[in-house]
Formats: sequence, structure tokens, C-alpha cells
Amino acid sequence: MAADSRKRRLRALIALAGVRLAPDLDAIDRAFVHESYARELKQTSNERLEFLGDSVLGAVTAAWLYERFPDEPEGELTLRKAWIVNDAQLARTARRLGFSQLVLLGTGMRNAGGAENTSILADAFEAVVGALYVRYGVERARRFVLREHVERLEHETGAPLDAKTRLQHHAQAHMGATPSYVDQERGTPQHPSFISRVEVNGRLLGTGHGSSKKIAQQAAAQDALRALDVSVRAR
Repeated sequence: MAADSRKRRLRALIALAGVRLAPDLDAIDRAFVHESYARELKQTSNERLEFLGDSVLGAVTAAWLYERFPDEPEGELTLRKAWIVNDAQLARTARRLGFSQLVLLGTGMRNAGGAENTSILADAFEAVVGALYVRYGVERARRFVLREHVERLEHETGAPLDAKTRLQHHAQAHMGATPSYVDQERGTPQHPSFISRVEVNGRLLGTGHGSSKKIAQQAAAQDALRALDVSVRAR
């Protein structure tokens, strides 16, 4: 991509966070430097920004859910948060925002189609959030996360189906079977703990832990969805 075109795209991206004048593009540009590119050109990768952005994204999403669903218990909020911040959803937003054209990859990774890789795009999204936080503060980062990701997901798909339901729909439609759960109770009456394993056609797909059987099963289903790389919209 030509330098001027890249700068226009980066400024347009920053504008989504409410920043109209952005003469300094270094921080946001660094958010797109994948480790493979950094290694080849001896530059700084986006990994530190990704680390920071992951925490900012999680905090912003958790606060939004806390206010948006005041009557839901912790377990349900945790499931909603996991659905919003999982790699498949982040990559979906990143693709919509044109990150595939902005991410900088090493030769091998680029030739292997890395610009469309779900994990790479999700990491870049987190790095952009981190860059906005560092350069423009928490409010700009928050605005970007909510307007361009969280609120769009809610508007486009409504409340997400819980993980068990999504896994059941996927398994029945694509695997010809219904998931089964094997649960183990651990801990003490004062501090209960459960482990759940979910199988389809005898194949172990996911494992989850929780303070109740329900939470453990939902966590196991979410683990299975990640393993299957499934992102299913609510209906």
C-alpha cells in the first residue's frame, strides 16, 4: 500500500475514536506490525500494545455489560463477555475496518495468507485499542471499542445465544449429533468447584471449570466453540 494511502486509512481509523486531528500516526501504525514483519525488519512488533489492549478491551466490555444487564449474575456476564471479546468476533470487526490491508507481515506469513488469519486480525484489533489508550487516553479507546465493536455486535445480532445452545446447533447441523457433558464435582461445600467435559460422537471437544455445574458446562461449550472456530449469530 502506498504511503499516502496508508496514512489516510490510519487517520480515518483514529477518527472513529473521535480524534479529528492526528498528526502523529506512529502509535497506531505500530499496532499493525506483526512479529514476523518486526523480526525481518528489526522493528518493534505490536505485541506489547496487544497485551495492553487486551486488558483495556476486557475492562471496557465488562463495564458496559455491568451497566447494560443489571440483573444478570456473574456467570452470565462472563459468558457474554467471552462471546464479545473472542478472536472470531474481534477478527470480524477488524475485517470490516480494513485491517487486512493495514497489517504488516513478514514475507512468509504474508504469502501464507496471514492478512486474513483470525488470530492475527484479533491481535491487531487489541493492539489498536492499546495504541489508542496510550496515545489518546482511556475515553477515546473506550469510544472506539463500544461504537465499532460492542454496540455493533448487539445491534447486528442481538443478545448472543449461550455457548451450550450455539454448540448444540452447530453439532446437530454439521456433526449429526448432540453434545454430551461429563461433570465432576470438586472443592468443598463452602467453595464448590466443577469440571465439565463436552463430547460429540465420542470426541472430546472442550473442558470447562466453574463454581457450579451450569457455569462449568457453559465454559466447556465455549472451549469447544473456540476449538471448532465457530462463531454463531443469535437468531
